[in-house]
Amino acid sequence: MKYRYARLPEDILQLEHSGNYRAAIKRIYFLLGKEIPNDLRYRLEYELERIERLKKSYPISEEDALDLLYSEFPNISKEIIHEWISKGYIDYIVVEGKRYYFERFVRNLLFLCDDDICIQKRNEISERQYHIREELRSHINRIVNEGRQGFVNPRRVRVRMKVTLKFGVVPEGEIIRCWLPFPRVGDLQESVKLLSCSPENYILAPKDHPQRTIYFEQKALGDASLNFWVEFEYTVRAFYRIINPRSVAPYNVETDLYQKYTAEQPPHIVFSRYIKNLANEIVGDEENPYLRAHKIYEWVTKNMTYTYVPEYSTFESISEYVSRNLRGDCGFHAILFITLCRVSGIPARWQSGWYANPRLDGPSPHDWAQFYVEPYGWLYADLSFGRYWRNRDPRVYNFYFGNIDSFRTIFNVDIMANFYPNKKHIRSDPVDNQRGELEWDKGNIYYDAFSYDIKYI
Repeated sequence: MKYRYARLPEDILQLEHSGNYRAAIKRIYFLLGKEIPNDLRYRLEYELERIERLKKSYPISEEDALDLLYSEFPNISKEIIHEWISKGYIDYIVVEGKRYYFERFVRNLLFLCDDDICIQKRNEISERQYHIREELRSHINRIVNEGRQGFVNPRRVRVRMKVTLKFGVVPEGEIIRCWLPFPRVGDLQESVKLLSCSPENYILAPKDHPQRTIYFEQKALGDASLNFWVEFEYTVRAFYRIINPRSVAPYNVETDLYQKYTAEQPPHIVFSRYIKNLANEIVGDEENPYLRAHKIYEWVTKNMTYTYVPEYSTFESISEYVSRNLRGDCGFHAILFITLCRVSGIPARWQSGWYANPRLDGPSPHDWAQFYVEPYGWLYADLSFGRYWRNRDPRVYNFYFGNIDSFRTIFNVDIMANFYPNKKHIRSDPVDNQRGELEWDKGNIYYDAFSYDIKYI
């Protein structure tokens, strides 16, 4: 996927920005008929897929968007709606002269808007989530008050995940290949056990695979949807450690660990001139790696706004996007932190899976980061949780720099890693795997063709 950082030709960019996607597609096919560099060829071929994925992230017509706004804000005026649009609070794209709105644009409006009507609605939502917040706050206070360090507060968890492929997506009899996420062994997790699954024949990736999965094959049915499911249990622990910055040692820059986790990973972890200058402004003349990482944590959590985003596969470079737009979801914040750490000489890596507060109905996808300091090893940084708690509870805010709770399920410790066995076609999410991936002989099966469900047992 490195070629995705290749810039599109300016005429194609202009056509897309103005909503002329049919003309952009014609121009892409024209250029593909020329002798062009391989990276540009791959980028243009992928752009055909990206355009379709982008439109699927913006499925709401203007009429339906207005209905949603009036449902959420019954007394709202058209003048206020137009003001929100002009301020960039409402996310849409233009497709062939018509506006189509982001599937979660109402939630993003509430994240971005500070008008009284939005603040009131946010407060109503916040009141409903009080018990969820207090469960997490109490959990962290117990960890800190107990004072035990290392891997603490183990929890035994049993989960069932099911993916359902819609009827008629693939012709009857064709083989469907499916990769469901499966817990890694190590890090915070131990005693991982597969309890049951369907189909019964499967391939389980190695326990330390960077993106661990359980793999199935099954023939498409002619008269019904198709299910893949897995049930597993595991023990997950929190991590808590008090760091003395004066005891932090210099890195051995010759080690494989240092070389790997301070390197670029195009297209999303890139050391552009803008990123380098931003990192230098943040860390200044601080030489201690732990304190440098803390400055980056503070800057990201202070300056980022949380918003939902279209699918990651529709972005050219996530670190570039979030550093310029100062907004994004948990994974965007984590990738920016990782990029700023690496360019500052601090080993850092991705970690993701599910967040599973016991007060929630079930787990949901979540992303965070790790950074490495000597002699302590890998520490944790949850940037979106840190951003949320920054002005709400300093103790919880400080906890999420270096430490992590035990409401987690970990599948991935790297981005853009190959599956085991490898996937033939480009993935629905090339960054990691939290919702499952499907394909058949002739192509990838995108998210709109299947649903997923995660439940505690």
